[in-house]
Amino acid sequence: MVKRKSSILLYFGLIVGLIVSIFPFYWLAVMATRTTAEIYSFPPKFWFGTQFISNVTRVFENIDFFGAFLNTLFVACCSTLLVLFFDSLAGFTFAKFKFPGKKWLFVLLLATMMAPAQLSLVPSFVIMAKFGWVGSFKALIIPGMANAFGIFWIRQYAEESVPSELLDAGRIDGCGFFRLYWNVAIPILRPALSFLGAFTFIGSWNDYLWPLIILNDERKFTLQVALSSLNGIYVTDYAMVIAGTLLAVIPLIILFLFVSKQFISDIAAGAIKS
Repeated sequence: MVKRKSSILLYFGLIVGLIVSIFPFYWLAVMATRTTAEIYSFPPKFWFGTQFISNVTRVFENIDFFGAFLNTLFVACCSTLLVLFFDSLAGFTFAKFKFPGKKWLFVLLLATMMAPAQLSLVPSFVIMAKFGWVGSFKALIIPGMANAFGIFWIRQYAEESVPSELLDAGRIDGCGFFRLYWNVAIPILRPALSFLGAFTFIGSWNDYLWPLIILNDERKFTLQVALSSLNGIYVTDYAMVIAGTLLAVIPLIILFLFVSKQFISDIAAGAIKS
């Protein structure tokens, strides 16, 4: 009886958590189908309206949505691939290899995680200006091609999941560093890489401040910067802005569903092998 009550409470808590998590996305979709006047109405309307096509059409009329979408997709994909490569390489090295200054380098790496990202905006802009990268995608991709969190995350995962005996066996078979990394470590690190890839992609996709500072050509605007231009100086059509926001969120929801399924399957496969 006690076990049954515990199960009921557990499922009740999970259902409440699910509703709380999903409701903001549902409310976003509802407001995207309403007019601005209906959004401000009281009591609020909790069901879908009929203005979605009209709102989306105005979004396409006011900004180059598909151009900004492709720009954002390009930047996010390139950033994610570079982060996955360099962070996994560094994390694997910190976890399984000994070299001079390893401890202090890792401490320095952790220290960089404590500095607010906003502090680096001005120095980063000056560096990009010196390189002549202001207004280019290189300024969005190259500075973020490795980050402290990703290295720390992969290091912690690799330290527990990659057996040292397996690496020793690879060395006996004549494997060098990169072959150990690619053929031994990467297959084991897939769950960690799935999470890091999704985390990096979402962060790059939603990045607003740095692209706003560094980009000066409307043809290269990312989605978040382009959507911000929908805000009027005196009057803002919030129904149109919310419809554009919904269109920008949909790819992230699809990515999350795909990556979460892959993440769970990778963990299950690792559990079966072990």
